[in-house]
Amino acid sequence: MSDYVLEIGTEEIPARFIANALKQMGEIASAALTAHHIAFSSIRTMGTPRRLTLLIAGLALQGEDSVEEVRGPAQKAAYDAEGKPTKALLGFANAQGVSPDSLEIKEAGGNAYVFASRRTKGRDTKEVLPGILTDMVSALYFPKYMRWGDLDFRFARPVRWVLSLLDREILPLTLAEVPAGRQSRGHRYLSGGAFDLAEALAYEEALRKVFVITDPEKRKALIRQQIEAIAEKNGCRVDPDEELLEEVTYLLEWPTALMGSFSEAYLAIPEEVVITPMREHQRYFPVRDKQGKLINRFVTLRDGGERMLELVTEGNERVLAARLSDARFFWDEDRKQSLEAYLPKLERVVFQEKLGTLGDKIRRIEALTAWLAEELQAGADTKEYALRGARLAKADLATNMVFEFAELQGIMGRYYALESGEKPEVAQVVLEHYKPRFAGDAPAAGAAGAFVAIADKIDTIAGIFAIGVEPTGSQDPYALRRAAMGVCQTILAQDLRIDLESLLLQALSQYMYVLADEDAAYGVLGRIMDFFEARIRGVLGDEGHRYDVIDCVTAVPMSQIQEVRERAQAISSLRQQEGFRRLVAGFTRAYNLTRKNEGGSKIDPALFSDETEKVLYARVTAAQQSIGGIMQREGLSGVILALSDLAGPIDAFFDAVMVMAEDPAVRANRLGLLQAVVDLTRLTGDLSKLQE
Repeated sequence: MSDYVLEIGTEEIPARFIANALKQMGEIASAALTAHHIAFSSIRTMGTPRRLTLLIAGLALQGEDSVEEVRGPAQKAAYDAEGKPTKALLGFANAQGVSPDSLEIKEAGGNAYVFASRRTKGRDTKEVLPGILTDMVSALYFPKYMRWGDLDFRFARPVRWVLSLLDREILPLTLAEVPAGRQSRGHRYLSGGAFDLAEALAYEEALRKVFVITDPEKRKALIRQQIEAIAEKNGCRVDPDEELLEEVTYLLEWPTALMGSFSEAYLAIPEEVVITPMREHQRYFPVRDKQGKLINRFVTLRDGGERMLELVTEGNERVLAARLSDARFFWDEDRKQSLEAYLPKLERVVFQEKLGTLGDKIRRIEALTAWLAEELQAGADTKEYALRGARLAKADLATNMVFEFAELQGIMGRYYALESGEKPEVAQVVLEHYKPRFAGDAPAAGAAGAFVAIADKIDTIAGIFAIGVEPTGSQDPYALRRAAMGVCQTILAQDLRIDLESLLLQALSQYMYVLADEDAAYGVLGRIMDFFEARIRGVLGDEGHRYDVIDCVTAVPMSQIQEVRERAQAISSLRQQEGFRRLVAGFTRAYNLTRKNEGGSKIDPALFSDETEKVLYARVTAAQQSIGGIMQREGLSGVILALSDLAGPIDAFFDAVMVMAEDPAVRANRLGLLQAVVDLTRLTGDLSKLQE
C-alpha cells in the first residue's frame, strides 16, 4: 500500500470557497477510486488560502479485477424450440465478448433471462490516477471562477504550482499548463519560499516546519485556544462565534492571536454599531468583561508569528478607530431627524426595476398587513403597532448607518424609532419584520412583528414570481427560498390560521400591472404554491417526520400550513396503532377501486342488499355529522381515532360483497359508498401514500 498527496498551489482563495471545495475533492476522489476498483484506507483533504490538498493513505497500486453481470434476452427468446441459440443470443454474446456456452440462466423479476459475466482486469493505479485527479479538479464548483492568460482552464484563483507525489515518486499530471513536481511552498513571509518534499507521508509535518498548518481543524483548534488564552490572561472573555471562527480559519496559514483596544468613548453608541464594523468588516472578535458587558477591546489574528506584534496591533487599532469614528458620525447625523422623515428618500430607491421603488413596496406591505390583521381578527393595539411598524419598516434603509453597514437594517430602525419617540412595540416591529434572518434564527416573537414579517416576505415572493424570475436549482438571487421558509416558520411559531392561497392572491392583486389578467395570476399562484410545498416538506422533514407521512399530508390541499403540520404530527403519533393500520389498509382498497370512479359519492340506501352495506353507510353518515365537533374538541388526533373505528365496518363490507357487481346501479352505489369513505379520510391526507 502507498500514500499519495496532491497539493494545488494558488493565489489566495476567498475563505468562503475553501471548505466546500475540500468536501468536493474528498467525495469526488473517493467515488472515482471506488468506481475503478482501486482500494484505499482513507482520504483526507486540507486547505489554506494558498493551497487545496488531497491525501490518500493505503492506496493500492493495482486496481482489483471486477466481474460485472449483464442481463441479456429472455430465455424464451434466447433459444429456439430445439434448444439452439437464436440470433438474439449470439448477438448478445458477441457484444459482451464472451462465448455463448459461458452464459447462465437466472431469474429476474419473475422471468428467466440470459446473463453474461464480464471480467475486467484491474488497471495500474499510476495509469488511472492522473486522469481521476484531472477530472476531479475540473469538476470542482466555486461560487465564482477566474480565467487567466489564454487558457480555457478556470479555477477559483490562478494555479501557481502543483505537487503530486506517490510515495517518493512524482506522479505526472498537468493542471492549467503547470506540470506537477515535488515542490511546495511555505508561508509567504515566514519561510524561505519553495522547497522539495521528499515523500507524500511527510507532507503535513514538512509544511509545519515552514510555518503552514495545513489541517483546517488543527488551525481552528489552535485559534480557539489562543483566543481563550489571551482573553483569560486579560481578565475578560470572547463570546463563541463559530461562523467568524470558521472564516478566520481559512484566512490564515500560521495564526497568532493579539488583543487591541479602542477609545471607551465609542461604547456610548449602540453595541451593535460597535460590533458590526469590528466583526463584519475587520474580522475582529468583540470582547466582554466577566459579567458580559462589552468593553473597549478586541481580539484578532495575524497570519504570522510574534515578531513585531505590537506594531501589528497598533495598525489594527488605527483601522478600527477609523471605522468606529465613521459609525459614531452616522449615529449622530441620522438622529437629527425622525425615522419617518427618511421615507421620502425611499421613493427614489428602486426595489426591483419592474416592481417599483421601496416606497411602492412599503405601501404594498401596509395593505397586506392590514389584510392579515383583519383576517386574523387582531386586537386594536396589535393592529395599530403592526400598521405603524409596516409604515416605518424600511425607513432605516435611507439612513447613513445602514447605507454603510447593511447588516444593521432593522436593528438601527429600532434604535431610530425609539429615538424618534415611537412606541416600543412599534420599534420592535421594525426590528422583527426581517426575522428569521438566517437558518436557525428565531422568527418574530410578537404578533404585530409577525404580520409585517409575513407581509414583507410574501410581497417579495409574489412580485418576483409575477415577473417570471423564479428560483432554479443553483440560482436564487432574491433569496425566495429563505423568504418562504421564513413565512412558514413564522406562521407555525405564532400558530396563525392563515389561508395561504388567499394571502398570495391578495399579494398578487397588487401586481396586476405586471400580470396580463386573472388567469395569469392564478397560474402564478399555482407555481408559488408548488414552491411553498417544497418548503413545507423541508420543515416537516426537519421535525423528523417520515417521507411517506410528508407525502400523505401534502397530497391534499395544504393552504393552511398549521393544519398540514398537525396532520403530520397526528399520523406520526398514531400510525402504529392497530385501528389506524386497519383503516389505512381499508382506505387503500377503497381508493384503488374508486380512483377512476366518475360517478361521485351518490348513495341510494334502497339499493343495499347486504347488512354490511347498511352498517358502513350508517357509520360513515354518523362520522360525517360528528367530525366537525370532534375536530374542535380533540383536533386531528381525535378525528383519526374516530375514523379508525370505520376499519371494522370497511373490512366486513369487503368480505361480504362484490363491489364491482354486474348490475351497474348496484356497482355505482357501492363505489359511491367507498367514495364517501375516501372523501372522509381525506381530512387527514392521502392515506394511500403511507408505507408499512
